[in-house]
Amino acid sequence: MKKTFRLFLIVLIIISGLVTLVKAQDTVLRVPERSKLDSLNSAVLNQKRLIQVFTPANYKPGSTDKYDVLYVLDGGNWNTGLIKQVQRFVEGEAYMPPTIIVSVLGIDRNKDLTPTHLEGWKTSGGADKFLSFIKTELIPYVNKTYPSNGDNTLWGHSLGGLFVIYAMLNEPKTFKSYIAVDPSLWWDNCYLPKIAGSKLPALAGSNTTIFISGREGRDGKSMRIDTMDLVLKKAAPQGLNWKIVTYPDETHSSVRLKTTYDGLKFTYAGYTGALEFHPMNGIILKDKPIKLWYFNDTTKVRYTVDGTEPTISSAKAQPEITLSEPATVTYKRFTNRDRYDKTVSGNFTTEKELHPMGLQKNTKPGGFNYIYYEGSWDKWPDVKSLKPAKTGITTSDFDADNLPRKNNFALVIDGLLETKEDGYYIFILDADKDSKLYIGNKLLIQWEGDYRRHTYSYILPLKKGFYPLRLEYLHKNEDFKLKLSYLTPGTISGKNPVPIPLNLQYSRN
Repeated sequence: MKKTFRLFLIVLIIISGLVTLVKAQDTVLRVPERSKLDSLNSAVLNQKRLIQVFTPANYKPGSTDKYDVLYVLDGGNWNTGLIKQVQRFVEGEAYMPPTIIVSVLGIDRNKDLTPTHLEGWKTSGGADKFLSFIKTELIPYVNKTYPSNGDNTLWGHSLGGLFVIYAMLNEPKTFKSYIAVDPSLWWDNCYLPKIAGSKLPALAGSNTTIFISGREGRDGKSMRIDTMDLVLKKAAPQGLNWKIVTYPDETHSSVRLKTTYDGLKFTYAGYTGALEFHPMNGIILKDKPIKLWYFNDTTKVRYTVDGTEPTISSAKAQPEITLSEPATVTYKRFTNRDRYDKTVSGNFTTEKELHPMGLQKNTKPGGFNYIYYEGSWDKWPDVKSLKPAKTGITTSDFDADNLPRKNNFALVIDGLLETKEDGYYIFILDADKDSKLYIGNKLLIQWEGDYRRHTYSYILPLKKGFYPLRLEYLHKNEDFKLKLSYLTPGTISGKNPVPIPLNLQYSRN
């Protein structure tokens, strides 16, 4: 709880210098961002409407990259200043993808965001036209003008939150996700909760998400969010993923921060991190089962062992499963956005065991041989035609990070690996693109990872003896580090890989 509070405090401090009070019409966000103040003439509303569009920091104009779009009602400094910073943080923590933010600047929120007319609210009741403007004019314009992929989220606070729920009930296919912050569900004697029961069936099978927040205490209860909670519990169809959270010790304004953070995480639940299991591939012997490990949250992960793609009805992933025969194992993580579902497979085959060799002459323990080459290559070079820049032994003080270059080099490590017992060994490699690990003449691992998936592994049976080992390390990205470790038959159950001990590494003179 303390860590969460510190997180929100830090974000709030960052934002505090960017946000100014809104006294009338929405203002334009004034921060150094990749943004454009844009406008379109609305035939539906019979007026010119301003929007401010923020494209992701890594977007390059002219590229084919497409992004989800987050539409922010009551835009400008008051809301978008906060949301832009929280979104950036959530993206940076890998809980959501890079996203376009469209700040929809308001003119008369009492008119645009309310579904019915109330006495005392002179201009109220224009939500139908405003929703039509968003659906038929604004979204098509954004899709045409900016790199949108067509998946949209709608964010709104207070009357904006009321409108968010109104939009979901009346145009359920316009947005994939909805975030309603302390919505004014009291409006017109709880008008929206009263009609929701008849509207919700249209969302069946849509894989739509809605996150609704409120506050504890008397003021929070006055928003009547409890009425919507009752309706959703009773009538929410399969395919509508919903969550209502009430926060303690928050004001109607401050609740926006936690809601935006939690709402975006809920919207993209399952997105974070790489989908991986270990060992990833390998050789399995008859009547000698192996275990596969899945270390992350298994809640929305399914798997198969026959090569077919898992469905939501497939077996639920477990932290550990046992394979007793050859299989193609496939894991799939289902997210709240189909676009970001992830699938990964591994092949476990029956092959002839590699045979150990005797200890050769002119070899000694204490490290493998290494040869270091300097150059810039997109793929593994023909090192036989290159002159080494450095050679040596991988002794206790060897570290690839201490080689003369920080990137743009090739490194060959080879020698004999001594194995002290019969059984399964798992080799684990962190490396860089196109790096390879061989035992004998068998390629175990070809590293094709990235920032999210950097650890590769392979299981195979070995007997007591000596095996040629060769590692080809092509280093181009300074951020990627070389790390080779393993598990032996005696340590495999502990799941704690260690570097190969120097006394089991043999070099050739």
